[in-house]
Amino acid sequence: MKFARDFKESLASQGFPPHWVEQAVPYRQLKKCLKKVQRELQDLGLDPDTLRSLTDPENKSPVALKYRLHSSADSKLVRPALTVHVKDGVVVDASLTPATRRFFENLAIELAANRRRSLGDTPGGRDENGADPAPIQLTGPDAIQLPFDKDGYETIEVPLEFDNQFFEMLQSDVNNIDALQADEQKNMAKEISALRDEISLVSKPSRFSKTDLALWRHIFELYLDAEVFFATGEQNHGERTSQAALTQLQWFQSEVEKRRLARDFRLRESHSALDRFLKLNASLLKNLQFQELNRLAVLKILKKFDKRTSLGISKTFRTFVQSRKLMAGSIGKDVCAQLSQELVPVVPQLNDYLCPVCFAIAYRPVRLACQHVFCIRCIVKIQRRQEKHCPLCRSDAVLKASADNLDIALGRYMKKYFRKEVKEKQRANDIERGIEDYGPTYTHKECVVM
Repeated sequence: MKFARDFKESLASQGFPPHWVEQAVPYRQLKKCLKKVQRELQDLGLDPDTLRSLTDPENKSPVALKYRLHSSADSKLVRPALTVHVKDGVVVDASLTPATRRFFENLAIELAANRRRSLGDTPGGRDENGADPAPIQLTGPDAIQLPFDKDGYETIEVPLEFDNQFFEMLQSDVNNIDALQADEQKNMAKEISALRDEISLVSKPSRFSKTDLALWRHIFELYLDAEVFFATGEQNHGERTSQAALTQLQWFQSEVEKRRLARDFRLRESHSALDRFLKLNASLLKNLQFQELNRLAVLKILKKFDKRTSLGISKTFRTFVQSRKLMAGSIGKDVCAQLSQELVPVVPQLNDYLCPVCFAIAYRPVRLACQHVFCIRCIVKIQRRQEKHCPLCRSDAVLKASADNLDIALGRYMKKYFRKEVKEKQRANDIERGIEDYGPTYTHKECVVM
C-alpha cells in the first residue's frame, strides 16, 4: 500500500508532463487484478503453500505444476500457462486443505474425461481391447489414484482467466511506455541535430571574426569529465542512476559557472546554445527518472505476484516481456551515444589528437602503415634509435616511414582547430632542435621581421 501511494505522489510531484503520467504503469489496477488471480487459484485449491510445494524443482510428488510465460516474435503479448504433469503408478497424497483435495479430484475427473475422449468412437468409451479406462480410485480418505494413458503420464493445462488479464494489462502498459520513450528519444535526436548546427556556427574557427571555439571546447571537456549519464571508470562504469546523473549534472553546471565560461562568451548565440544544451540534459534526466520509476513499479508488482501465488515469475518476466526500452534498455545510454557522435566532433577535443609518445599535440602528424599517428619529432627520435616497432601495436612500421607518411590533411585540421596548441608544440620543437644543434647554452629567439 505504501509503494502505491509513493508511486502516485512521485508521478504528481516530479514535474512529468501530463501525457507521461497518463501512460504510467497503473499499479493500483494491477493490484486489483492480482487479487482476482489469487482468488481464482484459491478457488481451484491452489493456495500459495500448495503451489510452492508442487512447483518446487525438488518435488518428488507424482503431480507437478509448471507455470511458464510464452511469447512469440509476431505477438506483442505474453501468455501465461499453468500446466499439470501427472506421473504413472503412484497414489497421490492429497491430505492438504479441502480446497486442494477438490482440485485433485477435479483433475482426476478431467484426466479421465481426456482418456475417454482419446478412445474415439469405441462403445462405452472402452479401449481397443474392449476394457474400461483406468478408473478413479480412492485409497483411504486422503488419497486419490489418478488415471493414466498408455505413455504413463498425463499433462493438462489449467485454464486461468485472471492471470491472462494481469499479464495482458502489464505487457500493454510496458508497450505504451516503450512507445512513449521512443517518441521522446526521436524528439531529443532532432534537438541534438539542431543544437549541433547551432554550436558549429558559434565555434567555427576563424582568424578574422569572433569565435567561441576555445570556450566551447572547455565546456565539453567538463561535460565529458562529469560523465553525467554514463560512467567509464573502472569501479563505477556503466549507466548511472537518475540520482547519480542529477548529482553529476549539477556539478557540471556549477563548474561552468565557477569558471565563468558562459560570461566570457563573445557571441550572443552561444548563450542560447548553452541554455539549449542544459535543457536537453534536463529533459534526458526526466526521461531517465520516469523510466526508473515505472520499471520499479513493474518489478514491485511482479514481486507481489510471486508473494501471493508462489509461482516465481518475477525472475523470468524480463526474458519474455517484449520491451526495448523500459525493461531491456536505457534511453540515457542511447541519447549519450548520439551526443558523443554528433555534438562532440563539432568541437574536437585535444585528447583525441595527442601523440602517444610525448602526450602533446601530434604536430606534423605521421601516420604509420599500422594507421597509428605520432608527431614527426617523436618518429624521428625513434628512427635514430633504430627501433622498428610501433610503440602501440609493435608492428614493423617505424623504419619504413618516410615523408610519404605525413598526414597533410590531418595536419591542416589540427592547425585550424588547435591553433594555440600547434604553435606551442612548434616552438617546443624549435627549442629542442636548437639545443641538439648548438648545445645546452642555446637560447631560443622568436623570428622578427623588420
